[in-house]
Amino acid sequence: MTPEQILQEMYDQTMVGNGPKVLELTHQALDQGMEPQTLLFDSLIPALEEVGARFERGDYFVPEMLVAGKAMAGSMEVLRPLLADTGVETIGKFVMGTVKGDVHDIGKNLVNIMLEGAGFEVIDLGVQVAPEKFLAAIEEHQPDIVGMSAFLTTTMPMFKANINTLEKAGKRDSVIIMVGGAPVTQEYADAVGADGYAADASATVKRAKALLAQRRAKVPA
Repeated sequence: MTPEQILQEMYDQTMVGNGPKVLELTHQALDQGMEPQTLLFDSLIPALEEVGARFERGDYFVPEMLVAGKAMAGSMEVLRPLLADTGVETIGKFVMGTVKGDVHDIGKNLVNIMLEGAGFEVIDLGVQVAPEKFLAAIEEHQPDIVGMSAFLTTTMPMFKANINTLEKAGKRDSVIIMVGGAPVTQEYADAVGADGYAADASATVKRAKALLAQRRAKVPA
């Protein structure tokens, strides 16, 4: 296969969520001397962007997004250390976690994959993340954005508890805070003092990029 054929096939197989084939093509491309960033920017990211666009149009649903995301994630496991070696710039650093009391992570994991695909460095804190753990991660990683996920209405108040903890520590203004999850709304995000809200993984990437651009535009060079 030519490099162009490999890129097209990787794109097509990512779109349908064929993880083993995407992984096989990744190794084949690298064996042929193709650059890891070429695979990322000319095949994997465009595929995930198209998956997101189809989701927004109602042509794809969560299962299709999940399998496409997993297919890309398998390739990223191989590419990530190579990309680090080549010094590819990330567009921002994103700390993500499901709030304390909540163990749901499918949506969070899908968002993580989409964010990585868009060029973010993602630090996933997992589930049941207490306010102190979010604070410690901010101090350690100095992220641009902190994402908090809640799937249960009973755990949504943890957003405010987390933000209060950051405010007391003097860290609230150092990060952009995004919230999301099935029961969360824009109105609730506004009420707890979050900077952003997104209804799904595709929207999260767009909102994160927009919030980051706004913040960076305000900061003098």
